Amino acid sequence: MFKNGWYKRATHLQSPNFNQRSDNEEPSLVVLHCISLPVGEYNNNNVEDFFLNKLDIAAHESFESVESMTVSAHFYIKRNGKIIQFVSVNDRAWHAGKSVFNGREGCNDFSVGIELQGADNEDYKDRQYESLNRLLGDLRKSYPSLINITGHENIAPERKTDPGKFFEWDKVIF
Repeated sequence: MFKNGWYKRATHLQSPNFNQRSDNEEPSLVVLHCISLPVGEYNNNNVEDFFLNKLDIAAHESFESVESMTVSAHFYIKRNGKIIQFVSVNDRAWHAGKSVFNGREGCNDFSVGIELQGADNEDYKDRQYESLNRLLGDLRKSYPSLINITGHENIAPERKTDPGKFFEWDKVIF
């Protein structure tokens, strides 16, 4: 399902916002996030543009707060279930920021970041859970080092609240 870290079932849009993992570092953690730009608006490609450093900051007043950010995730799952990949799983995407998991700092070093199109105060769609579970299954087959999954809110609790209280963890197969 993966070739050089690229998922065959995803649309590929290569973000410049990544770097190499440390030597021989295998990802061991999946971090789930949510994002929409503007928050709660979904019929656009703003997140894709943001991860590609092409977001038109003048298009919405809320975009000014992200103008200087260079971020990415490995995967983005839209409301309709479409999966877009921005960074090879073999590389380090810039999704977690300052973070700690089980006492280990810098989660970007050892994690795979998956963004769900949404907001932390809204329900997610069944198609998103279906795509997420397929992706997680394929990741685990190809990367047996992936043994943990968590939300962004758990690795950066002072800063983040996603995927939020409306995310249904009992629908996740990991």
